Amino acid sequence: MNRVVVTGIGTVNPLGNDVESFLNNMFDSKVGITEITKFDASGTGITVAGEVKDFDPTVRLDKKSSRRNDAFSNYAVYSAKEAMEMAGLNEDNLDPYQLGVIYGSGIGGLTTIEEQVIKMHDKGPKRVSPLFVPNSIANMAAGNIAIEFNALNTSQAVVTACSSGTNSIGNAFEFIKSSKADVMIAGGSEASVNEIGIAGFAALTALSKNEDPLRASIPFDKDRDGFVLGEGAGTLILESYDHAKNRGANILCEIVGYGTTSDAYHMTAPDPEGRGAIRAMQQALDEGNIDASEVDYINAHGTSTKANDSAESKAIMSVFDDNDHVKVSSTKSMTGHLLGAAGAIEAVAVVGAIQRNQMPVNVGLRHQDEECPVDLVTEDNKNGVVNVAISNSFGFGGHNAVLAFKGVE
Repeated sequence: MNRVVVTGIGTVNPLGNDVESFLNNMFDSKVGITEITKFDASGTGITVAGEVKDFDPTVRLDKKSSRRNDAFSNYAVYSAKEAMEMAGLNEDNLDPYQLGVIYGSGIGGLTTIEEQVIKMHDKGPKRVSPLFVPNSIANMAAGNIAIEFNALNTSQAVVTACSSGTNSIGNAFEFIKSSKADVMIAGGSEASVNEIGIAGFAALTALSKNEDPLRASIPFDKDRDGFVLGEGAGTLILESYDHAKNRGANILCEIVGYGTTSDAYHMTAPDPEGRGAIRAMQQALDEGNIDASEVDYINAHGTSTKANDSAESKAIMSVFDDNDHVKVSSTKSMTGHLLGAAGAIEAVAVVGAIQRNQMPVNVGLRHQDEECPVDLVTEDNKNGVVNVAISNSFGFGGHNAVLAFKGVE
């Protein structure tokens, strides 16, 4: 079995349109949640979201394709190009038959769907764009990345709601571990900050109605009232350890374990006892040969909903009951919830935490919920060695996915 390392990361998200901006703002505890500007949201009852800001796709993408593609696909390819550049991979040092893509999205091209349904309604079916289907289907982020980099190994899309990005990275990890590829481009992308996206989640009563961007997404706080929708993408370049070493790559960290389970409980609510989450975390630790006492940091799913935060806290307390130092935070307090891209940008955050020996603060917390007694990252304890970390993602439908990371000497 191959060891699997991370050699490149890329992102576009509400805290920045590149890795350096994202990590700097995240570790400075900046909040990327703002008033909604992409459409008139007054009729939805929701006022804030985690929008990507000042995004110019032509910085990395050609003008024609960036104008043609849905935003979720542009975010994905853009972040993948940053990650590949960081990894130093190109046609001169990479066999295209050993390069694959596994990339997720919870919904896909929702903006395209919204625009084209309106056009059909207003002007008739003959006016629907011929690019409607290829721009809206959820696999097209993976497809466009594969085209961009001539990736001739597998090209797959994972759709497991809010676990999509983490499942994509985990599946790519398994692909390299079992010698099916040398290099994988993996992550997740989402662009659902639009009228139908906000309206749909608002109808579920899943979104926070708080008008204050600093108080809308407050994971583990007893005053939380729902999540904040975000958008963007995160990409990791995974390589076999031998492939990376042989080409002299800069290794950022190692992925050592992956757990994935199902709650089989409810369409939207998690198992209140966190049993599926417990098993997923334990699977990731077992595969990585990690004792729970060794984990320094947990990037929690932490959506800022009553049900998720309490169930996840129970699961964490169960698995890490004997760990007296592990710290927990949810970066959704700063970015909002990026659905299928959430786990991907949170994996980027974990890589950054290992690289910088600093943990992102659980921003906005004032009154920790007694049902969430985890040891949260604060401004006072955020600095410390991060050698072992896990990242949790839990999606509608009961999908649970967990990745375990370690630093590399």
